Amino acid sequence: MDASRFNPTLVERHVSAKWDDEIVPQLVEYIRIPNKSPMFDTDWVKNGFMDDAVKLMEGWARRQDIPGMQLEVVRLEGRTPLIFIEIPAAHGGRDDDCVLLYGHLDKQPEMTGWDDDLGPWKPVLRDGKLYGRGGADDGYAIYGSLTAILALHEQKIPHARCVILIEACEESGSYDLPAYVDHLAERIGQPSLVVCLDSGCGNYDQLWCTTSLRGLAGGNFSVKVLDEGVHSGDASGVVPSSFRLLRQLLSRIEDEDTGRILLDGLHAEIPADRLTQAKMCAEVLDTAVFDKFPFLPGMTPMNDDLTELVLNRTWRPALSVTGVDGMPPLASAGNVLRPHTAVKLSLRLPPTLDGKRAGELLQEALLRDPPNGAEVTLDLEKASTGWNAPAMAPWLERAIDAASQAFFKRPAMYMGEGGSIPFMGMLGEKFPGAQFMITGVLGPHSNAHGPNEFLHIEMGKRVTACVARVIAEHQAASARGETSGGAAVADSGTRHGDHGCC
Repeated sequence: MDASRFNPTLVERHVSAKWDDEIVPQLVEYIRIPNKSPMFDTDWVKNGFMDDAVKLMEGWARRQDIPGMQLEVVRLEGRTPLIFIEIPAAHGGRDDDCVLLYGHLDKQPEMTGWDDDLGPWKPVLRDGKLYGRGGADDGYAIYGSLTAILALHEQKIPHARCVILIEACEESGSYDLPAYVDHLAERIGQPSLVVCLDSGCGNYDQLWCTTSLRGLAGGNFSVKVLDEGVHSGDASGVVPSSFRLLRQLLSRIEDEDTGRILLDGLHAEIPADRLTQAKMCAEVLDTAVFDKFPFLPGMTPMNDDLTELVLNRTWRPALSVTGVDGMPPLASAGNVLRPHTAVKLSLRLPPTLDGKRAGELLQEALLRDPPNGAEVTLDLEKASTGWNAPAMAPWLERAIDAASQAFFKRPAMYMGEGGSIPFMGMLGEKFPGAQFMITGVLGPHSNAHGPNEFLHIEMGKRVTACVARVIAEHQAASARGETSGGAAVADSGTRHGDHGCC
């Protein structure tokens, strides 16, 4: 039996039952585990939550009936663990070709603002959605990957050798991953297709594939003016406000009226095909481009041109302040001129912009000639390059669209994403001949990283089925000689280790 005998009805039935009977209950238990990424839990080893998540996923994976499957939890000294699964080719598939499937199991921190009956570590099933931190980002990946392969085995459809990597450091920038990829290089081999289940979707009505990811530069920016706080009535008008000076310095980077990034070096030319994709996405999504966000009544987006909004979140730099220090809560804020103000900066970068250079530009702009001689520091935590997908091979474009038509009854869509997936840039360099299918379930209102995050269960089922179809078509294309494994780069290099998280 080959890919032409692929029966969507049987696959859909198998995948749906697996999700209902096993995957959703597994994800309920996973959400309960506060396995925050190392950046947000420096005592992660002692606390043991990461190991709890690994054991949960490992236990389920080992129970799956996939002939020849080998699973190992790899632990390099001083690094977060990694789940490595190797599945041999089956039913006439090629062992000299490889599909690499990727996901992660670490989570973002709690964040405030959850509804009273919801919470980050409190799984709640409601209206076809599973609420809680990490189910969609990206706990479902190992379950979806193995279920897609199981669906092929049920019909005896051939597939090439598959490798699954589930890391535990993605939300901290994947700084451990290059060491694992180098350590496992011989066992990974030469993948000609990389499937990543850690991305988003514009709606829940069709398959969405990511064509680009923004880079990220940022860190902790601090302005200090005093050794200690002083009476504001005594000092104001004499001592410059640290907040005002910080605001003044940020205006070197960002136009406070429009949000446009002012440094020319932080912009990049947008390729013509990405402009075309942005226009198509705007036409399909219409106002969902912006109304998927929980705007307050009367609030408007930064632009009334939908195509421009798509480009703003995928190909243009943008600055966010994601944390503040040096400010007491309102309830305990006295009449004190504070000694310092510090903020955490998150500067999203165009996909093709060099992250290291962007970090240098940020430092140059913020640290030169501090006003009033203030003590100004920038602890640059992230300076990572984004990713722009290589031209898609005809076989993969056909496979993705066929999968979307089979399980959504609508054509596939392609769009850049505003976040980062560190693994993609690294794999793009290490295997330059590989093709990429970057997809996911993070759609409207799913609110990854924020309060009330949820996994859209039906979308999870359909994406899983689509992955099964694409893996089957990959083998068919491989048999026709239409795929070629990426030529490995000798060393993934430590410079990938500071990639920004999603």
